[in-house]
Amino acid sequence: MQHSSPQATTSGSLGIGMVGYAFMGRAHSQGWLGAREFFSPPLWPQLRTVAGRNRAGAQELADHFGWGGVTTDWQDLLSDDGIGLVDICTPGDTHAEIAIAALEAGRHVLVEKPMANTVAEAERMAAAAERAAARGQIAMVGFTYRRVPAVQLARQIVAEGKLGTIRLIRAEYLQDWLVDSAAPFTWRSDRELAGSGALGDIGAHAIDLAQFVSGELITEVSGLLDTAVATRTDAEGVAQEVTVDDTAAFLTRFQGGAVGNFTATRMATGRKNSLRLEISGELGAISFDLEDLNVLQLQDTSEGDRAGFRRIDVTEPSHRYLSGWWPPGHALGYQHGFTHQALDLLNGIAAGENPRPTFADALGVQRVLQSVEDSARDRSWVAVDQLARTDN
Repeated sequence: MQHSSPQATTSGSLGIGMVGYAFMGRAHSQGWLGAREFFSPPLWPQLRTVAGRNRAGAQELADHFGWGGVTTDWQDLLSDDGIGLVDICTPGDTHAEIAIAALEAGRHVLVEKPMANTVAEAERMAAAAERAAARGQIAMVGFTYRRVPAVQLARQIVAEGKLGTIRLIRAEYLQDWLVDSAAPFTWRSDRELAGSGALGDIGAHAIDLAQFVSGELITEVSGLLDTAVATRTDAEGVAQEVTVDDTAAFLTRFQGGAVGNFTATRMATGRKNSLRLEISGELGAISFDLEDLNVLQLQDTSEGDRAGFRRIDVTEPSHRYLSGWWPPGHALGYQHGFTHQALDLLNGIAAGENPRPTFADALGVQRVLQSVEDSARDRSWVAVDQLARTDN
């Protein structure tokens, strides 16, 4: 195959081509707009073309956010020399094909998590990204919660050693949108399209967040998967077998010796979007909950009898990303992480530096996900080698 060189920018702009127009397409669209409207990125993101199988749906998104054009064939993005980056917001079964083709065509790539549906697909993507990096291309995966300012502060606190030796990491992602057994069957209930259920869809976020904040990789897992509702009815009224998990629970061991406890579920009645992370060390602890995303809880054992979790409002301009937004005390929301993601990616492309998480980082998460599935199947502890090289 002929490899193209990275697409040149024009007058400090970067043409964006996006594949997908639903929930994540809308989130990414406002992210690109926010980056250019509230910050001063070195490259101006030009919303050039949206690709989607449903032309009417893609056109509605394009009209709403100001995209320049619409196509029903994502390969059209690769024949447009005005597009320098391909943003992939489609179900997981299409990620590998689109990402590898875009990289081979000389485009930078942003792909939503989880990176792929299988380790084999993720390995091929990571290998393609490694080859593309030698040509100056950037490839990043959208684990957006890394870019919540409170999470950035948590990472800083741990990195500075303020918690001492990490002993226990607890992470859970709790949602309840499938509690009702009458909730319809969608592509997220189909393993062929989604890869897995709660484990890959939201458990991947918990894994990435725990590893990012702690600075340690998961080396061993013991997992349990459960499907609470085995059959659901699709939009045509036909009963369909649910082929993914509703709940994933697993224990882990981290490379530094810490023990981890993870839960990812769509069956947590009353919890809408609660991604929780608590890291306990010998000198203190931090606690974060996405449903209160402007706050970080910090415990410092040096305070003795007065020690307890202290609330930090992460809204000061000294906190990462906050200088571009509102006065102190004015809260950010879910959407702002996508703006920060777009900003970091634009800065990275301009500097020739790959922002994290890279495809190699996301491959590591994919290997943890697969190990949890293997463990749940065999009812055993499974070792995870996140640093295994890909086959170039």
